Amino acid sequence: MHLGLSPLGLSPLASVCLLSLVALPAAHAAAPEAPPAPTPAEAAPVVSTRLTFDEAVRRALARNPTVTVALAEVRRADALVEQARAGWYPSLVGNGSYTRLERDRPPRGPVVLEENQLYGSLTLTVPLVAPQGWTAERHAADARRIAEASAVDVRRVVAQATGNAFIAVIAQRLQIRSNDTAIANARAHADYAHTRLLGGIGRSIDDVRAQQDLATVMAQRQAVLNGLGRAREALGLLVGAAEPVDAVESADLGALPSLATALDDAAARRSDVQARRARVAAAETLRKDTWAYYAPYLAAVGQPFAQTGQAVLPKLGWQAQLLLTLPLYDGGQRGGVAHERDATLDEARLDLDAVLRQARSEVRVAFESMLHADQALAWARDAAGLAKRAYELAVLAYKAGATTNIEVLDAARQARDADSAAAAAGDVARRARLDLLVGSGHFP
Repeated sequence: MHLGLSPLGLSPLASVCLLSLVALPAAHAAAPEAPPAPTPAEAAPVVSTRLTFDEAVRRALARNPTVTVALAEVRRADALVEQARAGWYPSLVGNGSYTRLERDRPPRGPVVLEENQLYGSLTLTVPLVAPQGWTAERHAADARRIAEASAVDVRRVVAQATGNAFIAVIAQRLQIRSNDTAIANARAHADYAHTRLLGGIGRSIDDVRAQQDLATVMAQRQAVLNGLGRAREALGLLVGAAEPVDAVESADLGALPSLATALDDAAARRSDVQARRARVAAAETLRKDTWAYYAPYLAAVGQPFAQTGQAVLPKLGWQAQLLLTLPLYDGGQRGGVAHERDATLDEARLDLDAVLRQARSEVRVAFESMLHADQALAWARDAAGLAKRAYELAVLAYKAGATTNIEVLDAARQARDADSAAAAAGDVARRARLDLLVGSGHFP
């Protein structure tokens, strides 16, 4: 059998292979280039403020508008106590009048009422027996204690939200770090695949796949950067800053209590439980003070006066009175008040029981979640390490020609997923610790 030779002395099949190898680099020259490497600005947008965990919580408790509003409510409760106290304090009122008549009266004879009359007096009222005034001040003081306890609970909620926002920034920064590694691996593989192609020993499909994988990782980077920006903005709002706030890459949450200690402290130290107890105490006092509606009211009234224009009355004088008010029948108002206060007390007690059960449940859930999260984090870190090793082995096998780049890309995706899962597991573990501290009343 005879095969024809080309002008170069090669067989037709060898000539086609040679022409294909020569044409491949030219064809690849038209292919899209790899995305540029991320700049430092892309990797970590510059923010002017970077806080530790304790600094972030401290600033939030000092500057957050919700906390300042709660403190303003305490000052308002102080003012209400002052108003209620006035109900049994003495009062002094001045009165004055001017009367103009058409003429002296009577028009003939001795004048009894002059044409121009002036009158002025001071009225001093001193409550001697004022049960409703006394109880009103006591109730206002109870309301002030409730407002103060509620303000403390607002601080707890704001501190917890700040802690979660801080942890979210850490999680996004760890995702950025994982993405940096993924981009470096994808770029290295894309450069290697492209070099093989230019050297005439690679395939266009390998080069395209590597470029596609790099583009995918770069697109994922933008999503992570967006999440980091949102997390920084949320932290900035909570700490009362006018700009996004960054976080250091660690959160020192302090020592954690045992489950038994956490359950006991949840009932004794949590601010929401304390606020409910204050409401129960206030409702009990309110119910006991219903007697004030049946008690008499006794006040002493003194009134010095001065007047002109009346012939039959002295120009200067005074008068004193004792005023006794005894409520006998009010159409059922006092009974309605008593029933209302009974219902208010029952509601406050039921609310306290519900909050106590909720607090203990949150402690148990947080403690169990922390245990599972720690185990999940350990396994996720092992998986990330194994995935990284699998990727390195796949790259070695590909460079040795023992496999295709499909195995490399699969290993790279699995390594990225494992790194992301490890970062997410760390985030869950940190949040579980924060939840346990909040649930047991140890934070802030």
